[in-house]
Amino acid sequence: MSNEQPNNPLHGVKLADMLDTLHTEFGWEGLAERIDLNCFKREPATIKSCLRFLRKTPWARAKVEKLYLKHFPDGEPEEGFNWPE
Repeated sequence: MSNEQPNNPLHGVKLADMLDTLHTEFGWEGLAERIDLNCFKREPATIKSCLRFLRKTPWARAKVEKLYLKHFPDGEPEEGFNWPE
């Protein structure tokens, strides 16, 4: 059985990378405007705390994945995107 998922644009994209990319693109305030989640509104919001919540909450993770796909339909940022260091 093959692990290939040719029709899944999120295949191989880690949740941490998705969240990092969205945070870089929109910031915490921008994410909170687009997705009503307390982990984005709470001060100080951190990648680590948001990941912990998203991994335990499938409906919230689905919202983050949907936003990621809306802005990066091929499952990854466009060429020239500045990845955070």
